[in-house]
Amino acid sequence: MDLSNRTVFIVGGTSGIGRELARRFAAAGSTVAVGGRSATALAELSDEGIGTFGIDVTDGASVARARDAVLLRYPELDTVVTMPGVMLLEDLRDPAHFEAAQTTIDTNLVGTIRVVDAFTPHLVQRGAGTFITVTSGIAFLPFPPMPTYAASKAAVHAYSEALRAQLDGTGVGVVELVPPAVATAGQEKVNPQALPLSDFATEAMQLLSQNPTPDEILVERVLTHRWAERDGTYDDLVAKRSQALAMLPGRQG
Repeated sequence: MDLSNRTVFIVGGTSGIGRELARRFAAAGSTVAVGGRSATALAELSDEGIGTFGIDVTDGASVARARDAVLLRYPELDTVVTMPGVMLLEDLRDPAHFEAAQTTIDTNLVGTIRVVDAFTPHLVQRGAGTFITVTSGIAFLPFPPMPTYAASKAAVHAYSEALRAQLDGTGVGVVELVPPAVATAGQEKVNPQALPLSDFATEAMQLLSQNPTPDEILVERVLTHRWAERDGTYDDLVAKRSQALAMLPGRQG
């Protein structure tokens, strides 16, 4: 992927990984726009010269409006990064967790599908372009305190695989970005081993720039997650990660 000559729209790019990727694409020479819900964050990015659009991926009408506005301003759009994501703790012994599960699925999975559906006709008509979906190492190695987050990201992985197969021959590629724990959005407070955001972005952009671009962008830190089943370490790692269930409010004391 030529990072210096893309027109990129990043949905969920107002903070964390998305915001850093927006800045990296812009620094490489690409035209970049970001979509999100935070008016304050969008204003800050606009001051940096990045295009900004309000979008709520849980609302189909909002996604359609954002698509129309983006394509009006950037008719040469060729790259759509979709990374809506919420990470919520859930105690599956408490039926009250269902609201968190529903929110997670509607944002992480259905939100991704809404965005992909909105821009597929444009990219297919162009005959060239790229979707970049964003999953997580947790898609391949669950973190038991966040069960629906893991399930949603595993689903986005499967969806990305199917999307790539269905778009084969159209000129539109599908790349899956698979972050490990990255020191952003408070991750650094609960996981001192979280990869610094700058280090992650540098490695991810290097992988994206490879020719051909890999189907999965796997930084070094996420390989133990991605290949745990293949390497025979899955059961032990899940058991180790299950110790974190003690952090759930209902399990304390």
